[in-house]
Amino acid sequence: MVRVRLSVAERREELLRAAIEQIEARGVAAVRIADVASALGVSNALVLYHFSTKEKLVAAAFTYAAEDDLARLRKLLGRRTTALRRLRAAVRWYAPTGRAKGWRLWIEGWAAALREPALQEVTRDLDRRWKAAIAEVIAEGVTAGEFHCPDPGGTALRLTALLDGLAVQLTSYAGAVPRSRAQEWVDEALARELGLGREALTKGPVGSLPAVGPASTPR
Repeated sequence: MVRVRLSVAERREELLRAAIEQIEARGVAAVRIADVASALGVSNALVLYHFSTKEKLVAAAFTYAAEDDLARLRKLLGRRTTALRRLRAAVRWYAPTGRAKGWRLWIEGWAAALREPALQEVTRDLDRRWKAAIAEVIAEGVTAGEFHCPDPGGTALRLTALLDGLAVQLTSYAGAVPRSRAQEWVDEALARELGLGREALTKGPVGSLPAVGPASTPR
C-alpha cells in the first residue's frame, strides 16, 4: 500500500484524530504512542517527531477536539434565526442524547485533568467558552423580548451542569436513565430557565434547521 505524502499540518491532524480514537477506546492512562502509530501504520518515531511525548500528544488531541466542538457550536449559534431556536438547537446538540462530541472522550479528559495541569487547562477553557457562548445568546433573546432570564451566566452554568451530569449517567451506566427521559429533563430545564412553557420549545422543530455536519467524534 502506497501512503499519500501529507503536509505537516495534515499529518498532525491525522495523528490527532487517531489519538482521539485511541483515547476513547483505551483511556488516557492506557493509551500509548505505539497504539496511535499502529492505528495509522506509521512508526513511533513519526509520532514523537510531531509531539515529542505522550503527554503533549494527549493534550494536543483534547485541544483539537475542543476547538472542533466549539467551531460547530459557533455555527449553530450564528444562524439567522431567533435566539430561542439557536439556543434550543445548541443545547440539544450538546446534550448526551444529541450529536455532539464523544462523551466518553470528555469523561476521560475530566478524570485525567485531575492529575494533568495541561488537560485541566484544556477542559476548563472549553467549559468557559461554551458557557460564555450560551450566556451571550440568552442575553440576545432577553434583549429581543423572546423570553425572560435575569441571570444568563447562571443559567448557562446550570444547564451545563445538568448536561454534563446526564452525560456521565448515560455513558457510564447503561440503562440508568432512558434517553427519551433525559431529553425531557433537558427541555424542561431550558424552558424553566427562560420562563417559558415547554410547548414553546416545540414550535419550529430543531430538525428543520440545516444540519451542522457530522460530529467530530460520536458522543
